Amino acid sequence: MALDGVFLGIVKNEISVLLDGRVDKIHQPSREEILITFRTREGGYKLLINTSAGGARVHVTRAQIDNPRVPPMFCMLMRKLLSSGKLISIRQDGQERILMLDFDSSNEMGDIVRITLVIEIMGRHSNLIILDNEGKIIDAIKRVGQDMSSVRPVLPGMIYEAPPKDKRLSLFSLTRQELRAALDENSHAELSKAILRSIEGLSPVFARECALKCTHDEIAAGELTDEGFEKLYLFLSMQAQLIEKGENKFTVLLSQDGLLKDFCFADINQYGSLMEKKYFSSACETLDHFFTQRDITARMKQRASDLYKFLQNTRDRINRRTANQRQELLECADRDKLKIYGDLLMANLYNFKKGDSFVNAQNYYEEGSPEVRIKLDVRLTPSQNAQRYYNEYRKADTAEKKLTKLIEQGEQELLYIDSVFDNLTRAQSETDIDELRIELHEQGYLRSARLSKGAKNVKTQPPMKFLSSDGYEIRVGRNNKQNDRLTCKDSEKLDIWLHVKEITGSHVIISAKGGDVPDDTIMQAAQIAAYYSSARSSAQVPVDYTLVKFVKKPNGAKPGMVIFTNNRTLYVKPDEELVNSLKAK
Repeated sequence: MALDGVFLGIVKNEISVLLDGRVDKIHQPSREEILITFRTREGGYKLLINTSAGGARVHVTRAQIDNPRVPPMFCMLMRKLLSSGKLISIRQDGQERILMLDFDSSNEMGDIVRITLVIEIMGRHSNLIILDNEGKIIDAIKRVGQDMSSVRPVLPGMIYEAPPKDKRLSLFSLTRQELRAALDENSHAELSKAILRSIEGLSPVFARECALKCTHDEIAAGELTDEGFEKLYLFLSMQAQLIEKGENKFTVLLSQDGLLKDFCFADINQYGSLMEKKYFSSACETLDHFFTQRDITARMKQRASDLYKFLQNTRDRINRRTANQRQELLECADRDKLKIYGDLLMANLYNFKKGDSFVNAQNYYEEGSPEVRIKLDVRLTPSQNAQRYYNEYRKADTAEKKLTKLIEQGEQELLYIDSVFDNLTRAQSETDIDELRIELHEQGYLRSARLSKGAKNVKTQPPMKFLSSDGYEIRVGRNNKQNDRLTCKDSEKLDIWLHVKEITGSHVIISAKGGDVPDDTIMQAAQIAAYYSSARSSAQVPVDYTLVKFVKKPNGAKPGMVIFTNNRTLYVKPDEELVNSLKAK
């Protein structure tokens, strides 16, 4: 899944459209990524630079990325150095996974100075480094001290040194003799691994595809026949020509349940029917599609990490409390025996006296009236002992009623916390997170001190809107408070309400326009409801639907909690493509 050097070279060619463009804005959406907006003659472009271990890359993006209200220090430094700077060149050393972006920018004295951004795409060692015109490091998004790497520290004031480079062949100037010699050097390695070691800038998935073209089974490089070698060389040469002509078949691989697995600049057939494929017209579009949704989730998790921890701790606390209450309820199960003992003592008052530790009595409540031994308090009179059992019975009876109610309240509270957690996992902006904080504060879970200044002044967002293929508006709540407002206040009685069955998720409303709603629209709304639920990744999801007039909110219920009748159930598969295609523009 890593971005290989050949793919990066294609990206370099695509982002050449930014040359002679000027830096308009710089943002740092998260700790490991930078977003630079350029103004060019062709229009505006956004260049995303990500240095995270699992998603390091650089490409033009169309994604709407939410930015923090207070820019980090590294972002402020970049703004100081590059604001209105002009991009004059983009460099790559062969097919190494390093891009250098050279800018002409004005310093504080008004002089034009050269600033270089070095983008290193190297897994967990990925970095973004700012250099001055003498090659000295001004700063890096990840500083690497001597304690982290004695071989190659990255600190301000040091001269930049590129990572050590392996001697490998270039895909674009490869000869038969060079390839044959390189494979012979790695003759004991698997063919795909030998290809990786021999040719610069290839990814494992492409190396395996190359091996598949010349042999059906994974073999050692030394076992490759002359015919197989010729097929391999011709396939590599053909791919190099396609890249140089710009005729690549950019491919994204998905598992059968829709999870993104890998991408490549060529068609990938090694998985057969085990993987689905999507094709794209450019390298940047491929990367944008592959990483955008995953990054939104990761970015929101980073910003809401404290809220995730709080919800998990709250859930654990409620679970412990409810478990204790259930145990106490079990102890109340024998309360009827306490009343029977009281009755038997009252019937045998003259058969024992104060100071006795027990009494044997006939239990006339059971068939055959078996004898039962009843424990006594030696300090009490016979009548007081009977009253003690009656009192314990009444306490147990009252406790059972209260515990049953408390356990039910705990279960409802757990459902509510789960629904907030589900909303948090689908949050796509800082505003979404702030609205959840406010909701938890209003419900008494969060103190005011836990609310940020932005959260206290956040503006309520409207529901998400979709348009069915039949032209009907479909609205989706973003959180529990909005679900309540959408269902109970902003909808008509004859509108259709949908919700996943017995699973946490958003309320979905189809605006019926006072008439009948087509089945296709109901089916599409059900797929939207399934997608905006905790069952998003399931193959089949039950979705209930009914008229809004049959949906009621019980008094005192938590936000988002409703009861409904006269419902029907559809079984649908969440479809991300369909949901995105129906989004209102």
